[in-house]
Formats: sequence, C-alpha cells, structure tokens
Amino acid sequence: MIFSNKLITWYLENKRFLPWRETKNPYAIWLSEIILQQTRVAQGLPYFEAFLNTYPTVTDLANAPEDDVMRLWQGLGYYSRARNLHATAKKVAYELNGNFPTNYKDLLTLKGVGEYTAAAIASIAYDEVVPVVDGNVFRVLSRVYGITSDISANSTKKEFQELAATLIPAEAPATFNQAIMDFGATQCTPKSPDCSLCPYINDCVAYATNQVSTLPIKLAKVKVKKRYLDFIIILDANGNTIIEQRTEKDIWQQLYQFPLIDSFKHNAEDINDYVKEKFDSLYIKEVLALTNEAITHQLSHQKLHIKFWGVRVDNIPTDSTAWAELNKFGFPIVIHNFIKSLDLKTLIY
Repeated sequence: MIFSNKLITWYLENKRFLPWRETKNPYAIWLSEIILQQTRVAQGLPYFEAFLNTYPTVTDLANAPEDDVMRLWQGLGYYSRARNLHATAKKVAYELNGNFPTNYKDLLTLKGVGEYTAAAIASIAYDEVVPVVDGNVFRVLSRVYGITSDISANSTKKEFQELAATLIPAEAPATFNQAIMDFGATQCTPKSPDCSLCPYINDCVAYATNQVSTLPIKLAKVKVKKRYLDFIIILDANGNTIIEQRTEKDIWQQLYQFPLIDSFKHNAEDINDYVKEKFDSLYIKEVLALTNEAITHQLSHQKLHIKFWGVRVDNIPTDSTAWAELNKFGFPIVIHNFIKSLDLKTLIY
C-alpha cells in the first residue's frame, strides 16, 4: 500500500480546508459534488455556501420554486445540473422520507448522480470502499503508473477503476478519495506541475520517461458548433420589457431571456420586421444596435456570437415585466451581465 500511504501522508500535510469535508451529512456532500461538476472549487465554494444557507435541508430545496433554484445557480453554467439537483431533492424529500441512499449502487438511481458522484458520496458520507475516478484520478494514475490508454475510450475508465480499487485502503476510503482529488487538483496539475515537491518523484513513470506533459492521453476532440443569437430588448417609456422562458431541450433550459432570433447576421430592418410579426400590437418608435460587435460566449460544445438590440415602443401589453423586477428571474450569465451593464436611459429617452 505504498501508493496510498504516500498519498494520505501528503494529504494530511497539504489538504485544503473545504466546508463539505467537515461533515458526514450526505445532503451537504451531494450538494458540493453536484456544484463541483465542471466547476473549479474557487468558483463553486460561494455557490455551495449560498445553497446551504438558503436551503439548509434537502426538504427545503425540494420545496423551493424551480425559478428560485435556477436563479441561485445563475453563473455556474451547465444548467441541467440545477434541474437535476432540484429533481433529486424532490425524490429524496418526498419518496425517500428525506433520507439519501446509503450505498453506491442506490445512489446511482438519483438523477444527475453518476459513477464518480456516487462513489464520492458513498465513500465520504458512509465510508464505503469505492474509489472515485475523474479527470484528476486519470491524470495522477496515468502519470505515476505510465498508463498510455486513451482516457476518452470507455474501456479505459474500467481500467482505471480496477487499478484504483486495488489502491484504496479499506480502513480510510473517504480520506483516500479526497486525497487523490486534492493531489490532482493542486500538485499533479494538468500543466507544469512542480514535480520536485511530489512524493512520487522516485516512483513516477511519467517523470522518469519525460511524459509528464503528455499524460494522460486523450484523443477524442469536442466538436464546437458556431451559433448566432440576436436578443431583442423591447422597452416602453415606463421601463417595461418582455422576457420569455427557455422551455425547450437546449442550452439554458428553464432560464429566461429576451425575445430571440436564433440565426445569422441580422440588421435593424430584420429586427423591425421580426417584432412587427411576433408582437403585432406594438408600435415601434426606434430600433437600436446595443452591441457594435458580437459578444462571444464559449460553452463546452458551442461558441455563441451574441448581439443585443433595443426596440423602443409606445406601450407594452399587460404581460410585460418591469425592468426593475428582472433581478427576480434567472438569466444566462451573458444576458445577466449585459443587463447590469446597460444604461436604461439610453433606451427609454
């Protein structure tokens, strides 16, 4: 057990203080793991604290309106995580009497909980001897043991799981899993790790063979789609506007936006025609380009090119929303930031 002894010794000397490590409460551990999917600890920590303060128990979260949950999640991205979070909270609260499953196999039945998250909760909350395998684990094990298998292949995950299962100590699964996650995040980093401080410097195959910068190997590349979005901000003289909820299965599902033309390179004449067709009761006074150049916003599989247009009208129907009330709705972060930056007077007057 040389590997695990060195790892745990390193961890006890170098571990980060993180609030979800100070508890065995499966709700807090689950919440942290969902938030930290695709999210750095520094970014996720304030969200974890905000959720735990707002919803101290899983039942509190289950009883919350979905719009409130989505608004609290605003800025974290990958919004399906928030929808799954809310759905799982309801299942635990209403179907499981507020009690999380107590083992890896049953945790996998929860929406949004995959193998890594189930292993983390099972080991940390319940001391089940099941290893976590994620990007950090791929990196650490591939370097130390010189594994050159393509980590984008499904068969490779099984290879790493089997290796990790031989390394995890039965008496300290929680400590081991948290240690290897911390080690990958802070010591055996993706780029330019300081190998002089590594406890495995004399054991690491990648270091000995000059492969630190090339391991782990990942051959598959994500195809990124370009997408062009024109958001139409309609405003009357009283500061009322029109927003709509994204309900289809697409990016930003359940979040709010301004009316949208989802296509390519529109101009003021196109926007004028669009508003007349969609909102035939509005009398348009002026169309303004609010962005000189498109704002680019990178998602995992899409690169968005976004423009905002202002449309001044005389009066908006009664189903409008006051501009001052927009902070009650959850918007994609790129829209949220634009709202904060916009001087409303440039549109109303």
